[in-house]
Amino acid sequence: MDGTGTPAGAYLFEHKGVCPVCEADTTFRAEGPYFRGTLKCISCDSVPRERAVVAVLAKYFPNWRSMDIHEGSPSLRRVSRKLAEECKGYIGSHYDTSVPFGCIGPSHGLRSENLEAQTFADNSFDIVITQDVFEHLFRPDLAIKEVARTLRQGGAHICTVPIVRKNNPSMRRAEKVGDQIRNIEPAHYHGNPIDPNGSLVTIGWGYDIAAYFFRHADLTVTIIDIDNIDMGIRADLNEVLVCRKLGIPSL
Repeated sequence: MDGTGTPAGAYLFEHKGVCPVCEADTTFRAEGPYFRGTLKCISCDSVPRERAVVAVLAKYFPNWRSMDIHEGSPSLRRVSRKLAEECKGYIGSHYDTSVPFGCIGPSHGLRSENLEAQTFADNSFDIVITQDVFEHLFRPDLAIKEVARTLRQGGAHICTVPIVRKNNPSMRRAEKVGDQIRNIEPAHYHGNPIDPNGSLVTIGWGYDIAAYFFRHADLTVTIIDIDNIDMGIRADLNEVLVCRKLGIPSL
């Protein structure tokens, strides 16, 4: 038995539909009640927030395959592979201090970049994608400025981040004091594709993240929350932020 009282291996939920990631008729299955991490496509193993990112790309940026895209901290999962395989102008980067910033890391084959101080030239990209990254940054104000700097006019930052605080103000969980990390709240970690120790959660975001991005980078922000079980998109904390460069109407 698992912690929910369900026999091990039993599915709590199953639904047939079409996956936006692998674009196949499939079945979405959840082995636990927390759909954000467990409602997976049996064909490509994607989870709801990944399918939501691809659905947003397909709806609002249908020619994304011909665009220049930078993805910060791509995962090893299917959605990042889809972007890399289908978009010729795709560049993925990781924060890898063992490799000089701007160079390719031999272990993962991706560019080493600090999102808070990137080496890319101004106006390099049509789209910047970050999936569950901004809750791990110590200086998200610098990172969003850099995202805006590297975007072309009319470009967009497509971002997922767990909005755990909802209508409450965002809350700092950890900060850097000099070279030392000070935990304000009990330390909590998420998985990191290039670090087995995981990534420390530094901020619990609320919906005020939209005002934060606008204040620090002049990006107009639309928060999109898709609930479409036929696309396997149903979960808590599943919002996708589309952040446009100032002067371009929001969606």
